[in-house]
Amino acid sequence: MATDKDIGKISKGEYQGTITDIIVGIKEYNGRVGVDIREFTTSEAYTGPTKKGLRIPAEKFEEFQRMISLIKPEDLKTDTPKQESLPTESPEKESSATESEEEASGVTEDGFM
Repeated sequence: MATDKDIGKISKGEYQGTITDIIVGIKEYNGRVGVDIREFTTSEAYTGPTKKGLRIPAEKFEEFQRMISLIKPEDLKTDTPKQESLPTESPEKESSATESEEEASGVTEDGFM
């Protein structure tokens, strides 16, 4: 069953001759369908998808869609000083939770792999 379908594209811009877009699509990978949100570059050296992106498995899409729908345009304004945070446990437990999350995702708190 061919399930690959492009949904849309957002231009991210051009830097040093490389044009980058964000492509949203429905893709099948290893026999499983999901939503793929990925950077796609166009340059003299390479044109195609990059490793920068994420994949939402089909069975998690409704949860992802619900979370995204909670974001309001005013939440994205940089001049808004109000910043809500999720409730946390005591600092000791928070530290270990962060370490576990880093290990599971492969991404550190600073955003590095």
